[in-house]
Amino acid sequence: TKKIVYENEEFNLLQAALDIEDEMENLRYNNIVIATDADVDGMHIRLLLITFFLQFFPELIKENHLYILQTPLFRVRNKKETIYCYSEEERRAAMEKLKGKPEITRFKGLGEISPDEFKHFIGQDIRLDPVMLDNATSIQTLLEFYMGKNTPDRQEFIINNLKVELDVVE
Repeated sequence: TKKIVYENEEFNLLQAALDIEDEMENLRYNNIVIATDADVDGMHIRLLLITFFLQFFPELIKENHLYILQTPLFRVRNKKETIYCYSEEERRAAMEKLKGKPEITRFKGLGEISPDEFKHFIGQDIRLDPVMLDNATSIQTLLEFYMGKNTPDRQEFIINNLKVELDVVE
C-alpha cells in the first residue's frame, strides 16, 4: 500500500530524487536507469524496483522512462586490448580474438569495477534494456503473477524459463 511505501525511507528518497511524489509532470529525469549487480541478489533488487514502479508509477514504464543497465560479467584483456563481455558467448569470442592467454576477470558485482572502468560501459557503448509493457498486459495480472501468492505457477514458470550461465574455467 502507499502507506507502507511512504514509511520506507529508501522509496521516499527515490520519489524525492525523481520529483514524482505528487505528479508525474515533475519528473526530473527522462531516463531512469536501474543499475544492479548481475547476480541473483541484483536481479531481486531489479524486480523489487520494477514492482515499485509498476504498482505506484506505471506511467514511467508506459511512457518508456525506465531502463535496466546491463553490466559486464567479464573483462578479457591482453597488453594491447580490453574487451568487456556480457555473456559466456562474448567471453569465448573475446578470447579467440585476443588469442594466446588473455587475462580474464569475472566481475562479481559493481563494487569490483573501478570508476575508470565503469566509464567504458556507461558511455557510447552503454547497453540499456528498456522496461516495457505490452499494451495487452494488465499491470495487476503481472504483479499478481510475479509477486503474488501463486507459488506453484511461478515456480513452474521459473523452471521452464530458467537460463543458467556457468562460470567456465579454461
